[in-house]
Amino acid sequence: MLSLSHRTKPVLFLAVALLMGFWIAGGGYAQDPEGGDSATASAEQPDATSDEAADESDEGTTELTGFRKWEAAIDAWIGKWLVKPMGDILFFNVYKYEAVDVNGETKTYGLPVVVVWLAGAALFLTFFFKFINIRAFWHAVRVTKGDYDDPNDDGEVSHFQALASALSATVGLGNIAGVAIAVGSGGPGAIFWIILAGLFGMTSKFAECTLGQMYRKIDPDGHVSGGPMRYLRDGLAEMKLGPLGVVLSILFAVLCIGGSFGGGCAFQVSQSKGLVLQQLNLTDSAWAPWAYGALMVVMVGIVIIGGIRRIASTAEKIVPLMCGVYVLAALIILATNFNQIPSAFYKIVSEAFTPQAGYGGFLGVLVIGIRRAVFSNEAGAGSAAIAHSAAKTKYAVREGVVALLEPFIDTVVVCTMTGLVIVITGVYDIGNFQESSSLIADGKGAELTALAFRQELSWFPVILTLAAFLFAYSTMISWSYYGERCFTFLFGTRTSMLYRVLFLVAIMMGALVHANNVKDFSDFLILSMAFPNLLGVLLMSGKIKSALNDYWAKYKTGEFVEYNKVQS
Repeated sequence: MLSLSHRTKPVLFLAVALLMGFWIAGGGYAQDPEGGDSATASAEQPDATSDEAADESDEGTTELTGFRKWEAAIDAWIGKWLVKPMGDILFFNVYKYEAVDVNGETKTYGLPVVVVWLAGAALFLTFFFKFINIRAFWHAVRVTKGDYDDPNDDGEVSHFQALASALSATVGLGNIAGVAIAVGSGGPGAIFWIILAGLFGMTSKFAECTLGQMYRKIDPDGHVSGGPMRYLRDGLAEMKLGPLGVVLSILFAVLCIGGSFGGGCAFQVSQSKGLVLQQLNLTDSAWAPWAYGALMVVMVGIVIIGGIRRIASTAEKIVPLMCGVYVLAALIILATNFNQIPSAFYKIVSEAFTPQAGYGGFLGVLVIGIRRAVFSNEAGAGSAAIAHSAAKTKYAVREGVVALLEPFIDTVVVCTMTGLVIVITGVYDIGNFQESSSLIADGKGAELTALAFRQELSWFPVILTLAAFLFAYSTMISWSYYGERCFTFLFGTRTSMLYRVLFLVAIMMGALVHANNVKDFSDFLILSMAFPNLLGVLLMSGKIKSALNDYWAKYKTGEFVEYNKVQS
């Protein structure tokens, strides 16, 4: 627990309560047709002014009564005083230029500061650690499958369970819908930059999850607490930067708690509800949202009440299933169109550097690809470090090595599968598919992906609905743990159950309430986590490198025991 004065605690508790209040007032958000994950939807249109949304909400309040009028008024206030200022900061363009888009219209393209921060840090760390994302890849696979597992190591979950828990929070419809929008607005070349950014993002995950293990706290009862809020405070204190560390740790914890109630909870149940009810033809049923919300509350509650052990146990079953179902459908299409795969890869590579007219030029395609990658895998946000800190290991670097597999699976594998299907079916080409034009313009990535799959598999909408349900469910159980660890960091372990109850309340409200600006505010909170987290990671990169060099030397000389061989 963070050591706070009797005056500071009430202020922090009030701040968190206000964040929770915003979500209770508007946590469900409007139905997002793209079905993106937590840090995805609003990032696609950073130039859209929140003032316009606020004005629309203000106009709507005159026609609403009772609870909906109150809800719309709060949503408008959040849009004006929170969303727009945060958006202006996060999406301040460090570079702007004009180019012609796919509709032949001249548009202003830009490079947002949050993208520069995330991508720049990943690039620096990759070179600083001498491409550990490539060097340690096979070792990461072996550690994950249990070759080095020592049952006597401190921790709560296995390496695989920690990886599954973290993946369950990042693998989502944003990987499916987001890449569709990227290809639609940037052409096939955007996939190349998505893959490249995912590869560099592997190093960011490695760095933050290594720190999570280095500064984790293990209670006498065996429960583990770790993550950015701890290594920012304790790690920077060791560097004589204690005051900065305290500020950054509190900032991260508050942002993570807010993000867990919104993007990690209410938004997930809201966007999955839309697809499920549509598939069941229940969109007009007044009782359906209540039933869906109650179902999610029960399913999530059964898991999260049991803590990280039960979360990890559930995640290790759901993650392979949800990835397998989606990837299997993609592989079926790729297998039936095997002869077109080489030409699809040629388009992806060639148009990454010389894109066709209408995609904003080389820089436009590059920025679109990088944005999709950094917003889908959350590399640099620090959330995954909370899950990986609970892994059983006596080497912090070893868990960091496991964590670098996340962006590879999340971005390189899933996004590439989606991209290949979209390129091969050609649905991104508005010249051949007229309906694609409106889908791309409206940011309806999930529908564009569904259109691509439907060209070969008429039953794919059922698969997409199942994927949406599993993605939302797994994301919620993992984000509940992230938020709980930050909540108890600020207010003590005795508040753990209070947070879980509040999280379940947010699930129900997510199924019932609608508010656009609250969704955007939640997205911004999660993106904002990258600023305090990566600042601390960069400052402590020397410590990580020292630990990495020591670990890698032992690995190369064969000092580590392979317990699978010992047991056999």
